[in-house]
Amino acid sequence: MTSAQSTHPATTRHQAEQARQAVSLIFLLNGLLYGTWAVNIPGVRDHLHLSAAQVGLALLAVGVGSLTTMPLTGHWIARWGSDRFTRAVVVLTMLSLAPPFLMPGLPALLVSLVLMGALNGALDISMNAQGVTVEKTLARPIMSRLHAYFSLGGVVGALLGTLLIGRVPMLTHALLVVGVSTLLSVWAGRALIPDQPAPAPAQPDGGGKIPMNPVVLLLGVLCALGMLAEGANYDWASLYFRDILHLPGGAAGIGYAAFVAAMTSGRWFGDLLRARAGDEQIVRWGSALTALGLGLALLVPHPVAATLGFALSGLGLSNVVPVMYGTAGHALHGKGIAQVASLGYGGFLLGPPAIGFVADHFGLRAALGIALLGAVLVAVLSATAFRLVRKTQSS
Repeated sequence: MTSAQSTHPATTRHQAEQARQAVSLIFLLNGLLYGTWAVNIPGVRDHLHLSAAQVGLALLAVGVGSLTTMPLTGHWIARWGSDRFTRAVVVLTMLSLAPPFLMPGLPALLVSLVLMGALNGALDISMNAQGVTVEKTLARPIMSRLHAYFSLGGVVGALLGTLLIGRVPMLTHALLVVGVSTLLSVWAGRALIPDQPAPAPAQPDGGGKIPMNPVVLLLGVLCALGMLAEGANYDWASLYFRDILHLPGGAAGIGYAAFVAAMTSGRWFGDLLRARAGDEQIVRWGSALTALGLGLALLVPHPVAATLGFALSGLGLSNVVPVMYGTAGHALHGKGIAQVASLGYGGFLLGPPAIGFVADHFGLRAALGIALLGAVLVAVLSATAFRLVRKTQSS
């Protein structure tokens, strides 16, 4: 019997509430790590004299690292439990922010970023698995709020960078964040709770792996399409406002700001809406709202309409990925989250470059239509996905 399936003393509601606060902090710290790295990318580029292509290679290294550990983390969670695994990996992830700022050249930087991405990919799965455990114990939705804390952490990282960059050395900034986040992650890890015992599979599982059954595949594809649309908004909103709408300077960031603000707000209040409307309706109508918003932005090329469109897109997308992670966790446990998230992250990683390739040949407006189409497909296929989930849970 593995540690994740061992019998544990019953978790009290007070312990579960403490775990909710702890895992919320872990999500926030993960967002803080990403935000700190993002605002310092120009400084690292200038320090190492990197070209634009080399910066792109460095960013790809983070994604490659994440994809190496995401599919494996479900097995590690099943063996050690999401509480113990998250407790260890969150500390290592916070520490991994320091090495990229210490590297003397591109090859060493790439190695350090692969390591940071690998640890972060494992943390991504394990903290979501712990979130599902807490959600089950509290018997109320919390996943959307957890992802809101991640977004909030990114905002904190960006604001802190705005205050410190140019005033303190880049390494000092990074080490300050590493020191504080590591101490907080140690404190948060103490309050995590053991996973509930997973039901024994009806058939041998071939070494502890969940086969890529229709539920996993469809949830993963929908998660990938949702994250493709999310990545498109993150990476291309400012360029759309600059190149298509011809807004100058900082004004070109208004679409990105509208998207991020709406997404963070939607996630903050998403659990209340999930409790009332249900996960299936959230995904279906949220994706439809995203398609409507992107359609408005692309078909009415005016700054006001486009800003409203990107805000609607962020609001609609805000709860799609948290619901997909939560659904996979409830139906398929930690291994299910790992597989669904791995497929989803593939969409987030590969979608924006694909949009760039299409934009080179057909223009950015046409390329962003890919994100719109992805949102439409999520809205259309969500009913089938949730029907398969209900069938899996009842069998």
